[in-house]
Amino acid sequence: MSETRLIAGIDIGTTKIRALIAESDDKGLPVFLGYGSVPAQGLRRGVIVNMEKTIQAVSKAVEDAELMAAVHIDSAVAGIAGDHIKSINSQGVIAVGRSDNEITEADVKKAIDAASAVAIPADREIIHVLPQQFSIDEQSGIKNPVGMTGVRLEVEVHIVTAAVTSAKNIYRSLERCEINIDHLVLQSLAASYATISNEEQDLGIVLLDIGGDLTDIAVFFDGSIRHSGVVPLGSKNVTNDIAIGLRTSVEQAEQLKMVHGSALTSTVDPDDMMDVAGMAGRASRNISRNVLASIIEPRMEEILSLAAREIKKANPPDSLAAGVIITGGGALLPGVVELTEQILDIPAKLGVPTGIEGLPENFSNPELATAIGLVNYGFRHGTGRQKARKGIRGLFKKMENWFSGNF
Repeated sequence: MSETRLIAGIDIGTTKIRALIAESDDKGLPVFLGYGSVPAQGLRRGVIVNMEKTIQAVSKAVEDAELMAAVHIDSAVAGIAGDHIKSINSQGVIAVGRSDNEITEADVKKAIDAASAVAIPADREIIHVLPQQFSIDEQSGIKNPVGMTGVRLEVEVHIVTAAVTSAKNIYRSLERCEINIDHLVLQSLAASYATISNEEQDLGIVLLDIGGDLTDIAVFFDGSIRHSGVVPLGSKNVTNDIAIGLRTSVEQAEQLKMVHGSALTSTVDPDDMMDVAGMAGRASRNISRNVLASIIEPRMEEILSLAAREIKKANPPDSLAAGVIITGGGALLPGVVELTEQILDIPAKLGVPTGIEGLPENFSNPELATAIGLVNYGFRHGTGRQKARKGIRGLFKKMENWFSGNF
């Protein structure tokens, strides 16, 4: 029987900060325990710009998740995003070490280390080195070369880098919350752990994560990630366009987008009307939903067109047979799937996160793909320490803080 582990995922998004806690069952599979979500503070385009506000938001999300789960966590898998994220593909070659030419784990590590030895600026650090495929002598397309025989081992990898200051600020903010980071994971990669199957990675698929300030793109084919990129636009830009176009507040614009919005003007009846509250004491107005859609559609077209440009950088095969998976809060806008299919000219669908047992029904939501994916990543790659239901003293302390802050 597997020893019980607790794994937490903390999704530090631009609009929401989410904490999700799961534990392993007797088969080692993750089971849902607790969840906390609070409005994000102190972040812009995925980067921390106000440390104290971010710490407060992370602490509140974690406390809510701990109270629901009745456990205390001291480490987590955290996500990282932002337009500072850059990626490159690299290759490494080594001579096989053993006299009988059998390839070992040590040879694989040496090859990956050789591929990782790329020149990057001093203000950047490597977040991920993700093997794509191996080649042994003249044979390519190998996924796991351990135990095979050859003289020359070559590996192709995908390297993801981030700004040192942005990564350090995430580490520091969680340390201030008394949480160690087990893994710092690219958020689009994390979302893929909750929404994309191995078969889809083989066929070719794009993950499109439409967040508040950013849209993250990850392209998979031949069984591995081939390109990751960022478009510095997201659903907040749509909200701002609505606020300007309809001369209303940002809060009202967000509500109109969620309740009446559509990414496709052609799907909205021009006779379908909605009330728009006036500002500064002005009377409310009755406006066609078609007008709202005509504001939303051009901005969504721009986001998807820029995403298409990023996808081309991956030099994908002629047909990404598995199409596009759309996650993030922007995926909830009606008409996004249809517009994505029009712009990218490949099939699209919403990403429904899976992988954790016992999730509430309303968690089958593209918004939660990253948080669930972070936990899945932690279970698959390990946390570096065994977890148990311990630290109750710390949990009681957080409960005491919660009650004192609310009563």
